[in-house]
Amino acid sequence: MRRCAACGCWEYGGAPECARCAELVDRIVEDGWRGFLRERFGTDALPAQEETAIAEMVADEPDRHDWRVVDGALDRLACGACGAPLGRGPRGCPPCDLADGFRYSAVETDRPGVPPGNEHAIRVGVSVLRAGHRQSPQALLGWRLGLPNLLDGLLPTTAQAQALRARINAGATYADLADLWSDLAAGSGSGLTNR
Repeated sequence: MRRCAACGCWEYGGAPECARCAELVDRIVEDGWRGFLRERFGTDALPAQEETAIAEMVADEPDRHDWRVVDGALDRLACGACGAPLGRGPRGCPPCDLADGFRYSAVETDRPGVPPGNEHAIRVGVSVLRAGHRQSPQALLGWRLGLPNLLDGLLPTTAQAQALRARINAGATYADLADLWSDLAAGSGSGLTNR
């Protein structure tokens, strides 16, 4: 893990407020989309009209594609009700709520060498940080703290995640918890126990 030169948080953890961290989070999805285009169509860039047609196909069958591809497809489709990228509009927008739910039927394949479930956690963290306005401040803080570690292959235990959530609910801030969470990555995790 490295600190972001722009905001001082662990990289990715400054999103959505830090433009550099937000771009890093977006790049996770964008790289997946571009890789899909290269694999299927031999190029990572197609005319906008063609990409939109492909995005519509992917969005209609999310369970057949990797989650990064599905999220990339949704980015290319505008919500007919609110105009935001589909699934990222305000909570309560029916088409966005529906697309946000369906995104979770996409394929999640853990990377080699990470605990089972790491990819699901990354996927949830990316989704939360890319649509922070749809989340509670507590959920947003938890994923700001967790995503950098998940990307490094960490997967906290249920007890550790619950202990972190309890501290967040008690009013702890990013500054209070950023190093405790990184201690977990180093193997200690002593600061993330239920008290």
